[in-house]
Amino acid sequence: MTTSQGREETRAAWDKIAPGYDKTRDAYARTWVGSEGLRRAGLRSGTRFLDVAAGSGSLSIPAARLGAQVLATDLSSVMLDLLNKRARDEGLTIETQVMDGHALELDDNSFDMAGSQFGVMLFPDMPKGISEMARVVNPGGRVLMIVLGNPREVEFFAFFVRGIQSVRPDFAPPLDPPPLPFQLQDPERLRNELTKARLKDVTIERFTETLEFETGKELWSWVIWSNPVAEMMLGELNLSSGERESIEQTLEGMVRERASGSGPAKLTNSVNIGVGMK
Repeated sequence: MTTSQGREETRAAWDKIAPGYDKTRDAYARTWVGSEGLRRAGLRSGTRFLDVAAGSGSLSIPAARLGAQVLATDLSSVMLDLLNKRARDEGLTIETQVMDGHALELDDNSFDMAGSQFGVMLFPDMPKGISEMARVVNPGGRVLMIVLGNPREVEFFAFFVRGIQSVRPDFAPPLDPPPLPFQLQDPERLRNELTKARLKDVTIERFTETLEFETGKELWSWVIWSNPVAEMMLGELNLSSGERESIEQTLEGMVRERASGSGPAKLTNSVNIGVGMK
C-alpha cells in the first residue's frame, strides 16, 4: 500500500464515522479535560493555536472560547464541516483546513501553541505527528498532547470488552503491542516522544476524567463511533446482528447496575496530559 493509498483510506474511514463521532463527542464537550490541558499549556486570549487532528472540535472549541486564534486541521473535511457548524452555533471564529498531520502544510515557527486531544495519538506514525507539531511552533511556544492512559483504567473500554465477551467468551483485546488509541498510555513513553521532538521542560500529568452514560446503547455508540479502530476490531470478529444486539443488552445491564437506579452511569478514564516547550 502506498502512503497516498493509506491516507485516502484513513480519510474515508473518518469521513464515514464523522456524523456519529460528532454526536458522541457531546460527552467530551461537557468534560473539563480539554480546557484543563489548555490551561496547563498556558493558552491565553490572542494565542495563535493550532489543533492537529481536530475532529469536530473537542479542543478547538474550548480554545476559541478562551479567545485564542484557532486553526483547526484534520484529514477529514466532513469532520471540519461539523466543527464549523459547532463554531457557528456558538458564535466562535475558527479557521479550518484539510491537512494530514503527518505532513503539515504550514511554515516553521508560525504558532504559539499546537495541541491535539485524542488525535495524534491515533497516528500510524505518531512520532512524526508530534515532530510536525513541534516544527510549526515558535521558539518558546508549547506543544500539548492529551491522550488515553492505561486501557485497564479506561472504564468505557473495559465495559465494551466485557460486552463482547458476553457473546465471545474467549475474546481478549490485543494489548501487546497496544492498539493505536493506547500507544501513548505509558506516561514515560509520552515524555520520551515529546523529548525526541526536541521539546524541553516536558511535564506529564495523569488525570482521571468522568463520562456519563444514560444507556447501554449510548455507551455502545460512544465506542464504535470514537475512531475506526473499534469497528475494525469488531469487523474482524464478524459479529452477527444478533450478537451485536446481545452486546448492547449486556451493556444496558452494566450501565444500569453502575447507575444504581439513580441518574446516569459514571465511568472513569485515565488520561495523560503532556506539555513541552520548544
